[in-house]
Formats: sequence, C-alpha cells, structure tokens
Amino acid sequence: MSDLEVRQLRYFVAVAEELHFGRAAQRLGMAQPPLSRAIRELERQLGVTLLERTTRRVALTSAGEILLRDARTALDAVTAAARRARHAGQSRPALRLALKADYDGGLLPRILAAYRDEAAALPVELLLGGREEQVPALRDGRADLALLPRPFDVRGLDVEPLLTEPRLLAVAATDPLAAHSRLRLADLAGRVLPDGRPADRECLPPLAPTDSRDDDRPPSAHLSATASPHRFRDQTQIFSLVELGSILWFPPASIARRHPRPGVAYRTVSDLPPLELALAWPQESRSPAVAAFVRTALAIAGSVYPMDRRDRADRTAEASA
Repeated sequence: MSDLEVRQLRYFVAVAEELHFGRAAQRLGMAQPPLSRAIRELERQLGVTLLERTTRRVALTSAGEILLRDARTALDAVTAAARRARHAGQSRPALRLALKADYDGGLLPRILAAYRDEAAALPVELLLGGREEQVPALRDGRADLALLPRPFDVRGLDVEPLLTEPRLLAVAATDPLAAHSRLRLADLAGRVLPDGRPADRECLPPLAPTDSRDDDRPPSAHLSATASPHRFRDQTQIFSLVELGSILWFPPASIARRHPRPGVAYRTVSDLPPLELALAWPQESRSPAVAAFVRTALAIAGSVYPMDRRDRADRTAEASA
C-alpha cells in the first residue's frame, strides 16, 4: 500500500464531515465527479469501505470513523508543522506565549524582565485569548508556550505547574451575598458563572453554546434575558455583568487585588477549589528559548511563592513514596 497524501485526507475529511458529496465538493472548491473518484481510489488503496452510499444518504463505516479521527489529527499536525517552520525561518523569530489576560498570578512582568537576561532568550510575543484558546494554539503551531489554568487536555504536551492561588467570589456590592464575609458553594444556588455553569456546581463542564433561539427563554431570577452567559469572554464585560448582579465570577486572588471596583465585592468561598496555573508546551519542542523561559518562570514563581513550591514538592514526594 502506498503512503496516503495530504490531499486525499483533506478530501476524505470534507466528505466525512459534510456526509454529502455535493457540499463537500463546494467546500473544497472542486467538481463533484473528481471528488467521488478520489474517494473511491482512497478506498481501493486502503482495501476497506470508508463510506456507505445510497441514493438518499452517505454514512461513515467503522473504518471511516477511525480514519476521520486520525486524519483530523494528521492534518492538524501538518498545519502546525508548516506554521512552526515558517515561524522558525523568519529573520526575527519570537517566542509566542499564549495566555488569558491577567491569568499570570501577577508574575509575568517579573518573568519577562528576568527572561531577557537569558542567553537563549527571544523577543516574547503575547497571544491573548479566552480560557479555552491556549491549548489549540499550541497544537496548531500558533504558540510555542502557554501559561494557563488547569485542568486542560495535556495530550502531547509537557506541563510544569507554576503556582496555586485561591479564588474568590466576585459579586455585586449590593447583592445580599456581599453581606457575608465567608460563604460556601451551596449558598450560591440559582446563580450562574460567565460560561453558564451553575455557581454552586463549579466543577461541572461549561454549557455548550446554543443558537439565537435560546435567547427567547425566560430569564432566571439572577440573569437577564440579554446576558447569554456563554458569550462573555472579555473581562470588562464580566466585571460589568457582576456589578449589575447578572452573574457571579470566581477570579483568582491576584485579579481581585489588581482590579478593585466600587461596585464589586470579593468574598471567600470556603469550599471553592484554588486555581492552579501551569506552563505547557509541545512535547516535541527542542527550543532553547522555550527551555529558558520555563526555567526562568519556575525560578520567579519559586521566589514569589516559596511555600507553594515546597508544598507541591512535598505532595509529589508523598505520592511517589
């Protein structure tokens, strides 16, 4: 069997995702007959049936489902390789660090200042995005390194914990909850977070985005009909909605310190898990600049949060004993 070509995988993924040869051909910018021939040739080459075709529908076989999964991974890897090669070949390369604004435990200015003195240092380009955007940026080659809160999908990544810090409840200063100096998650029943999760069940995965028809649903007691929670990613928007009493938020303590607002009260929630911040980078990375940044970040975090580093080392030692 000859090796598969990237072109063949792109054709197959388009058909497998659309489950319609006409739509797939339109998506690929080609005519349908050569696309159909290409898929038949792919099946002949592999010796398996990938798609069940009838006059009414196209469906994936079990072999097709496996190829779709692996083809997506392969195409992502090809795209990432091209991006990384183009970036490495630039006359003035940079270290691309993906992160969410303010989610650095207050350490980033110190890390950057110390990193400049490293022999392998490159200029640092910050790629700011929402909380779910850092890992995709690592996988598709847009970023060399990410600073992000755990948990996240660590497959194919090297990860180094940086620090752990408490999270607080951000609530409108006029909210009855603000009258309490200390709360529990159960006290937040009926309230929602910016991504739509119930505040009292913080460990649940975020709600999946819905289409505009969901905006017609009746508002809850603490969420206006215009505050579609899963749409708010910008920190300024989140602060404004907290002040209005539409949502609650669990920012790390470092953000609370940097952003005091008269309309927002910060309160302790005794059973709220802390935020763990970590550095992540592709396992295949051999970049001296990435290694130097990781060393620098760990040294800075260890000097600012020495007890946190020692506690983590103790827990690691206990777990391996």
